[in-house]
Amino acid sequence: MFEQHSWYRIAPFGAYVLFMLLEDVLLVLLGWDVNEVRLLYATKITVVAALLWWFRSTYRELQWPTGSTTRTWIIAIATGIAVFVAWVNLTANWMMMGESTGFDPHENGEIDWLFVVIRLIGAVLVVPVMEELFWRSFLMRWLHHPNFLAVNPGQVGIKAFLITAFLFAVAHNLWFAGLLTGVAYNLLYMRSGTLWSPILAHAITNGILGIWIVATGNWSFW
Repeated sequence: MFEQHSWYRIAPFGAYVLFMLLEDVLLVLLGWDVNEVRLLYATKITVVAALLWWFRSTYRELQWPTGSTTRTWIIAIATGIAVFVAWVNLTANWMMMGESTGFDPHENGEIDWLFVVIRLIGAVLVVPVMEELFWRSFLMRWLHHPNFLAVNPGQVGIKAFLITAFLFAVAHNLWFAGLLTGVAYNLLYMRSGTLWSPILAHAITNGILGIWIVATGNWSFW
């Protein structure tokens, strides 16, 4: 069903999801304490980063765009900030699915700053690349045509656009904010033609969100 180039983009994302499922199994089914799975996030990010590095030569969409303009990056940064604002405010009950336990870095009453740094590194440097390669570069274009590498992002049809945004939404606890985020990142990729635009926006969102979480103690957002 999927060609080799598809798996290069599915594998890092799939590994990330498998680690999330493993964490749920340990916490929910086996009754482990949250502190007992703290190292799992570091392992997850390391594995995903290793896969991205291993397949790096196949990611032609990560070649730096030569014709990009300052306006492209300003729009990406502004979008990343706007998504952060939406993410922390669109929290009404009907905008959420289930509950998020989040990630509380406290241990023995003190914040474990090593875990905070690892979390921020993963959220800013690894997750945006992994997710944008999967959601935007692969899935959205593949839904438009199986030969996704030949698809110009600006030519993606409305069906592929909406399905990708919807799936991105239901993959997050804050589904409504996730839907708006999916739409925003989709548009960035389609309008700019470079995957670095949604990657930058995604990194900005995650970075500001992480700093805000640490500053305010709203650990459930992690």
